[in-house]
Amino acid sequence: MASIEQEIGQLLKAKKLALGTVESATGGLISARITSVAGSSDYYMGSVISYSNEIKVNVVGVKEETLRKYGAVSHEVAREMAEGGGNLLNVDICISDTGIAGPGGASPGKPVGLFYIGLSQRGGTFSREYLFRGDRGENRAQAADAALNWLKEYLLSLK
Repeated sequence: MASIEQEIGQLLKAKKLALGTVESATGGLISARITSVAGSSDYYMGSVISYSNEIKVNVVGVKEETLRKYGAVSHEVAREMAEGGGNLLNVDICISDTGIAGPGGASPGKPVGLFYIGLSQRGGTFSREYLFRGDRGENRAQAADAALNWLKEYLLSLK
């Protein structure tokens, strides 16, 4: 049975689509999983790990106003990361993540384990909210799983 990374690769190749990622809290886990597949250079263009707000703004193109208004862990920032990354990396689809892996970092209304995954493609930019209940490593791994599952779901929905 093929892994999700292999399935995503097959779908991207079949649909002739290029993928990029902009990761924050996952710190490259999504990219590592995608590039674990031999031949991933056929469809995977690269990643930006925008762990700091400065990189989110100065490299990826997240608006400072968005960070001030909604905070780094928000639907809005996840969408701007995915959209900015798509433009920067010149890809058809870009996946992003921002979240609070833990054990610290929680704030009122934003608990440890809160993640937002962004997906940007030619037809629009979307985000999904997740709340994971593990330790730091588990939360990061679950966020990478969620991003890859959504990407596969999206690719399967394309005609």
